[in-house]
Amino acid sequence: MSDDKSKTGAADRDRINVDEDYELRYWTQALDVTPEQLRDAVAAVGPMAKDVRRHLGK
Repeated sequence: MSDDKSKTGAADRDRINVDEDYELRYWTQALDVTPEQLRDAVAAVGPMAKDVRRHLGK
C-alpha cells in the first residue's frame, strides 16, 4: 500500500517510513544520521520517531 500524501497529521509525523525516499531524506537530516544508521535504528526499535530518537540519543 502506498503512502497517501494527502492524509497527514500527528500519526504521520510520529512515524518514520524508511521506504519512502522523501521521508528518508527528511529524517536523516532532522536526526543528523546516515540512511544506514536510520534504517538500523528503525529495525531495532520500530518506526515511532520518539523511539528512534531515544535509540539514537537525539
